[in-house]
Amino acid sequence: MPGYVTRMLTVRLGGHDYRIRALSDLQQFADPNGLAERAGISSALWSLFGQVWPSGRVLAEAMSTFDVAGKRILEVGCGLGLSSLVLQRRRANVVASDHHPLAKSFLAHNAAINHLPAIAYHDLPWAVPDAGLGKFDLIIGSDILYERDHSAQLAALMHRHATPDAEVLITDPGRGNSSPFTRAMATQGYGLSERRSRFNADDVEPFRGRLLSYRRGGEPVHA
Repeated sequence: MPGYVTRMLTVRLGGHDYRIRALSDLQQFADPNGLAERAGISSALWSLFGQVWPSGRVLAEAMSTFDVAGKRILEVGCGLGLSSLVLQRRRANVVASDHHPLAKSFLAHNAAINHLPAIAYHDLPWAVPDAGLGKFDLIIGSDILYERDHSAQLAALMHRHATPDAEVLITDPGRGNSSPFTRAMATQGYGLSERRSRFNADDVEPFRGRLLSYRRGGEPVHA
């Protein structure tokens, strides 16, 4: 036994059903070799990667129709990798990234049970520069602004890995931490376009959840 319990979910995205292995609940925790501890992931945060979150669904649904032709795409904080699975089905050039020690194995398992080719994965701590990762035309993430200090780290990551005309697309459930990120991105020449989104069936207008799109030199164009 791995020390944690999983469950199988069926998630419908872009008109397709995806089988997803997820952690059974938020109480799961196993770090026998101290990998998560060394990565700075506490027991309270350990299980977050292994859940299907509303923000992840919203981003994955957006990726089912987004214009990805000819683009190199990076998913940041992929967790279970819903968006990367959708993009892989569309044969996009996608790299999934996370820093959780189990993210790679869960992503590989979920690709396999959905009969998809293996998805390129990169271990990516946000605060550590990685010269080997390269540049991307589209960088995506779901609910990655969940702590205040993430804004500066992620803005620096975008600076390192975004091409000059890249788009950055983030789903934000309304935690209140997007404004510092927007200001940091503005110093790099990015403008913001946002769309209010329903993140679950209980949401009522005006929705707190938003799909945030950052591009340099004008309003971003969506599919």
